[in-house]
Amino acid sequence: MKILVALPLNERQKEKLEQNFRHQEFIYCLPEELTEEKLSDVEVILGNVPPEILKYAKALKWLQLNNAGTEGYCDGALPEEVLLTNATGAYGLAISEHMVGMLFELQKKLNLYSRNQREHVWRSEGHVRIIEGSRVLIIGLGDVGTAFARKMKGLGCRTIGIKRREARKPEGVDDLFLMDRLEKQLPLADIVALCLPGNEDTRHLLNEERIAMLKQSAVVLNVGRGITVDTDALVRALQEGRIAGAALDVTDPEPLPADHPLWDMDNVILTPHVSGRFLLPETLEKILHICIENLECYLVKRPLRNVVDRKTGYIM
Repeated sequence: MKILVALPLNERQKEKLEQNFRHQEFIYCLPEELTEEKLSDVEVILGNVPPEILKYAKALKWLQLNNAGTEGYCDGALPEEVLLTNATGAYGLAISEHMVGMLFELQKKLNLYSRNQREHVWRSEGHVRIIEGSRVLIIGLGDVGTAFARKMKGLGCRTIGIKRREARKPEGVDDLFLMDRLEKQLPLADIVALCLPGNEDTRHLLNEERIAMLKQSAVVLNVGRGITVDTDALVRALQEGRIAGAALDVTDPEPLPADHPLWDMDNVILTPHVSGRFLLPETLEKILHICIENLECYLVKRPLRNVVDRKTGYIM
């Protein structure tokens, strides 16, 4: 069996991957180096490849994504008989820590003090906001949202989770509701964190009307996909002082144009969609573990972890 690995593995990681699969053929090729010829006879792909070139993978039976998000892969890019799995479970550590960092920077005005340091200005920036005791509304309780809830609970916050379907309440979540309770919870929240994939069901979930429900002291965090927030409505709310601030690792559009007003707002923290990816080395290790576990299952025809429902884009 030929297995294409589109992950940036080092030699130690390649050896770890191959050690239990000595009779399989592994080909290592980063996505930007892929050709029609390299794809033509692979049975398994580990890692993301551009969806538009998957049509050349005529022998493909299973694609293991290195993302939790599945945008681009569920709308006809793959034949129905090709198994699709994602990397849910790999990003909670990295992204939740990034969220906590952005939140502290925003609430304690550390971005302003960083600017003052660069400009050699010794000046107080005035009142800051408390985090302990905050009511944190987390919309999307997958691996990332759950990891963030545990951290905020540890900081003395009350954590409220919103999910799209019934589930057991995770550790670190005080109250759990379905989406039909979202509008009742928004006005109560001090911190609103969006940890959602991008699809038609989540587009502009936080729209003009829902942003208007927020407290003037509320802050918005988004680490899922930019389209889940109506950017124009968010900008207006920030400019008019109707909410206190925003911390955004994702935006719509993305990349954010250089002349966009979000860049110059003192009450906004921006990072360029870097909370996940492989910037934390442990994340790639977690993805590699998922790949090895699923490859073992695939070879003996056991159910795989993180099988994606093509209709929803979520794991089954």
